[in-house]
Formats: sequence, C-alpha cells, structure tokens
Amino acid sequence: MKEFTKIILNKYYKKNTKLNINELFDNSPLLKYLNLKMGAISGNSKTRRNLANIYAIYSLLYFYKDEFYNKPIEYQSFLGYDYSKLFEFYRGLYGGNKLQNHALNSRVNSEFKNKIANVNNDLIVINDGKYAIHIDYLYVNKIDISKVAIQIIEKYIYLLKKKDNKLSNDIENLIRMDSAKDKKIKISEMLDENTEARIFEIVSYSILKNHYKNKKIYIGYSINDLKEEYLTLYKTGRTNANDGGIDFVMKPLGRFFQVSEVNDYDKYLLDIDKVLHFPITFVIKTLQSKESIHEYLNKYIEKKSGGMKIIKDRYDKAIEEIITINELRIWLNDLTETSINDLLRDIELYYKLEFNLFDD
Repeated sequence: MKEFTKIILNKYYKKNTKLNINELFDNSPLLKYLNLKMGAISGNSKTRRNLANIYAIYSLLYFYKDEFYNKPIEYQSFLGYDYSKLFEFYRGLYGGNKLQNHALNSRVNSEFKNKIANVNNDLIVINDGKYAIHIDYLYVNKIDISKVAIQIIEKYIYLLKKKDNKLSNDIENLIRMDSAKDKKIKISEMLDENTEARIFEIVSYSILKNHYKNKKIYIGYSINDLKEEYLTLYKTGRTNANDGGIDFVMKPLGRFFQVSEVNDYDKYLLDIDKVLHFPITFVIKTLQSKESIHEYLNKYIEKKSGGMKIIKDRYDKAIEEIITINELRIWLNDLTETSINDLLRDIELYYKLEFNLFDD
C-alpha cells in the first residue's frame, strides 16, 4: 500500500475505531488495483503513468458520488453514464487531453482481472455505450469506498503534477545557467540506469539529434549530382506509442533507432522482427560497455537460433550499432555551448509533449 493511500485511509476512517485499515484495503479489489497503477510518482525507471485507466475509473466515481453514494438499492437500477459525458470529463483532466477511449472500452477490465486475484466480475460494466463501476467493488463490508478512492486518485494526480512541475522548472533553470560546463554536468546526471524510461528517451534523443546535426554527407543520384546534406534525427512518437519499434529515424540515411532496457534481450529480437530485420541502432539505458552488451546479445542470438546460421545472420546483420550511456555522455561533452542550449530546448519541448504539459 502506498504511503499516501495509507494516510488517506487513516484520516478518512479515523472516527471509526473498529475499522482495520489494512483489512479494508486487502478486501477492496478497486483500491488494490489503483495502488498497482500509481507507481509513477516513485520515479522507478519502468513505471508508466497509467492515466487512461485511472481517469476512466475516476470519471465514473466522480459522477457516482453525487448521485449514488451510500444508495446501493438505487444504484442497482442504474443503467450507466453516457460515453461522451465520461470521455469529455477525463480529457479535461491534468494530462488527459490526448487520451483515447481504450480504457473505458476494454483495457481496464482485462488488466483488472489479470492483476487482481479472485475477481469474477468486470470492474467497469459496459451497457451499449453506457458505463458504470460494478457495485461489488464500491462496497467493502457495507462501507461505500467511492469517496476515499476519489481522494486517493486526486492525491496521486497532485503528486504527479508536483513531480512534473519540478522537472520542468529544473529544465528552465538549466537553460538560464551561464556555464556550459555546469549544464553538461546536470544533463549527464539525467542519464542514469535508474532514470525514468521516458525521460531517458527524451534526453538521449536530444543528445543524438544535436550530435548528428553537425555531421554532413554527400548524396545524389549520380556523381555529378551530389548535394551536401546534414544528418537530421526525428523522434517518431511518444514512448508508449505502438509504432512498430521505431523511436527515432535519421534523414537522409534512413537509420532506425530504438531505445531499450539492457536486460530484456528477447525484446531486441522482437523489435528487429517488427521492422522485418531492417538494421536498427539500439540506444540502451546502461553503463555497461557497448562491447559487453553486443557480446551478451550475440550469445542470446546463438541460443535462440539453435546454432542455425540463417537465423544468426538475420539478427546479426540487423544490429547496426549499439549506443549506451557512456557514448551519450562523451558526445554530450563534445557539444558546443550553442548546441547545449539547443539540446535543452529540445528536452523542454519533448518533455512537455510527452507529458501533455502544454496549455490548450
């Protein structure tokens, strides 16, 4: 149980001396599910914000509390809230303006049953375009927990917003700093094995973009038609987008870049398969050397292929380059003061895009 959840439960039910907070939590599939979905504030590198699922639940609870709180008989006859009403509501919440409807339609229910043991019913009841929380999950020992669930969600969003604003302010302060050396030190500190996955992707992209932009090639259809072009790196989408395993694309060479964790070698091969074995440069969140990573990956390919040359060659040729934190830090230190300022503006831009921090 998250510490802020425990504080809220104790405060909300402190007048009821017979109520065991831990027992209440343990007997509430809804509270346990919300607790599992609120890891982002801890800063763990693999956590996601899960706003779509949380906001789908929150929107239903928000309207429920005003109409049906402690009214189980009346609620049993309720047919559900209109999709448009719920969707408009949670799209207006913090960071919700780009959310889709998947959570309401299926995602919450499938994940809820997968993650919470011994549940038989869907969390969200779907009734021909109308939605409602199943009554089984709104009561624990005849206690309506909807209002305390709302408080827990609102606290999570408050803490998340506070964390977002701190990093945004840190970036703005970095831009205002005079010393390019100090800026590099601070940016380098953001490149860490424990850095949140999306922050690492944004920072690594910004470094690579500014590293490659000063490199030029000559390209044309014939020797007499060669033109000078500088390399340009594009970020293809958000970190949780289903884009076929392509995080960055380089023009005019057409190189693919994929940001990965070091310990999931099967995912490397899956990324290669997704783009039909087109060569990929892997940008890996690790302080291990690129040589050691390549060695581990080759051993995994050997095992996966069963020693068959046709399979080994397919994957070996698809690994164009491996870039780790070590290379990123070297290239960061090589950048000019102008490029460092451009890099910081890129970090600020893509951070706000990633976390929906632009005002509408």
